[in-house]
Amino acid sequence: MDLRDLAVSGTTFAIRVSPGARRAGLSRGEDGQLRVVVTAVPEKGRANDAVRRMLAKALGVAPTRLTLLRGQTSRDKLFRLD
Repeated sequence: MDLRDLAVSGTTFAIRVSPGARRAGLSRGEDGQLRVVVTAVPEKGRANDAVRRMLAKALGVAPTRLTLLRGQTSRDKLFRLD
């Protein structure tokens, strides 16, 4: 999924994450919320890192430009593009 049109500095992204899946993927629900499925397990920040990398790739930016604002241990996360 290409989200380059949303890559504006200061934009926040509310994301629903499903870790530990067989396949990774990114989609947008009917309500407009981004849904990310990652193969990484939710321990030691591995799933958060996988989500950050996948979102950065879709936005066409470096992963270091994404900051996790809320949801370190939750399935609902809020990222900001710096």
